[in-house]
Amino acid sequence: MIEVYRRSMQGTQPEYRFPPYGSTAKRAPTKLLVMLPHTLSETTGPVFGHDSVKAREFDLTAGHADLPLGKRIVVSGRVLDDGGKPVRHTLVEIWQANSAGRYRHPNDGPHSPLDPNFTGCGRAMTDAEGRYRFVTIEPGAYPWRNHYNAWRPKHIHFSLWGEAFTQRLVTQMYFPGDPLLPFDPIFNCVTDTKARDRLVSSLDWEATIPESAIGYRFDIVLRGRHATPVER
Repeated sequence: MIEVYRRSMQGTQPEYRFPPYGSTAKRAPTKLLVMLPHTLSETTGPVFGHDSVKAREFDLTAGHADLPLGKRIVVSGRVLDDGGKPVRHTLVEIWQANSAGRYRHPNDGPHSPLDPNFTGCGRAMTDAEGRYRFVTIEPGAYPWRNHYNAWRPKHIHFSLWGEAFTQRLVTQMYFPGDPLLPFDPIFNCVTDTKARDRLVSSLDWEATIPESAIGYRFDIVLRGRHATPVER
């Protein structure tokens, strides 16, 4: 039964070693992994965010001297467990490039300009139904030197903590119809088509703010056969 389950999961998570994605050659395991039993503190905590997330941290377009450059968007969805039940009151963090495709980080090169009114980081807590919501700017594509003429598609990084430290998931959300997706080895190292499609958001007309922001929906499943692929 376990072997059948493993076969059904094959390709639904990124390959540890995926030659088109250059850095996997150095960080992929060369020996079988050793599974260590979890301690009580790992399976019950720590829990992050409940007391420290501020009311407006979900809005990455606010808190600066002026509005950031670029198209404003709303990204929202639900965080679910493997049974489809909501993961309540859990921390969701995002970080992203600005509309020109540049991160506010000293290691990001000067391939495009910084935006003084956009830091690119936000946090939110899910509600009783597992819902989260961010207001931000649509990120730009950027070069990343993995191979000749390599460009990363527009994406937003997500980090979720679940209900305990061992349930943390880090992933990326992509945008529908992005022409760079077929050429991106990070996106394509998830070889199962249905699983890979779970990384692509969908237009959310109900979340769209008239004359202000286009809405996108991105639901996240933390565990199980239909889990959202992680970021390697």
